[in-house]
Amino acid sequence: MFEWYYLSGILILCGINLMVVMGLSLLTGFTGLFSFGHAGFMAIGAYVSGALATMFHVPFIPAILCGGLAAMLMSFFIGALTLNLKGDYFCIATLGFGEAMRLIFNNVQFLGGARGMTGIPMKSSIVVVYVFVVIGLVFMWFLIKSRHGRNMIAIREEELASQTIGINIFKYKMESLAISALYAGIGGALWAFYLGYINPDIFKLLKSTELTIMVIIGGLGSVTGSVVGTFFLTFIPEIFREFAQWRMVIYGAAVILVMAVRPQGLLGGIEFSPTKIIRWFKNLPERRKAAAAPKSAEGGES
Repeated sequence: MFEWYYLSGILILCGINLMVVMGLSLLTGFTGLFSFGHAGFMAIGAYVSGALATMFHVPFIPAILCGGLAAMLMSFFIGALTLNLKGDYFCIATLGFGEAMRLIFNNVQFLGGARGMTGIPMKSSIVVVYVFVVIGLVFMWFLIKSRHGRNMIAIREEELASQTIGINIFKYKMESLAISALYAGIGGALWAFYLGYINPDIFKLLKSTELTIMVIIGGLGSVTGSVVGTFFLTFIPEIFREFAQWRMVIYGAAVILVMAVRPQGLLGGIEFSPTKIIRWFKNLPERRKAAAAPKSAEGGES
């Protein structure tokens, strides 16, 4: 259906989106904080890494890591100002942050301003992107299963009860936001090195909304759901690209259909661990025998 060059481009885009969605899933799905400003953290990662590579000739991998760390440092500042806000106010604050970052980069002429930044080396290959994705998935899996992850889930379920039993609410919210921003910064940096060009308009509110939809469609509180949701919603517009005028209508209809049929998301509350997958394959012969047993019994009776 697709040429490999085109397919590899979609897979790279899936990997970059997944990098950001994993971090957003930690913040939204496991800690219960909805954010519409992650495009801002992506912009920081993209511009910092791009500037380091083009102006200071910093190597590829260190530039990406510096972009992620810059986004994380910004999250400490934003978190200190916003994490004490309750309910929808944090969501609105992050929305304002994302748009503010876009407007700042739009007016900083040192970084290209509204024209954007060009000349970024195009080094984000499919191998590089998925090495980062695998490392990110492994780290996220161990984090969720650790005491820190359990405390974040407790905050999502009942913040007041968590505080009563001694969990430092602000500390774990800040930890979740910082890790989420690190993932978004790395994702933004990988995107910059894939496109070779970045522009403030790439990081509009629409990008933040798209990432949040991927988390929700995949299933809140499921790392596996984030993977499925990202691939599902990244591939749909590409599959229907031939229907240029209707593909985004089909995209929207698919989102509505999933939310109507599975309000908890495609894999809400379901998690596939490496152990579960191995156990499933080991038990496959026994399940086949068990499924075939009633048929043979019926055949014997007749």
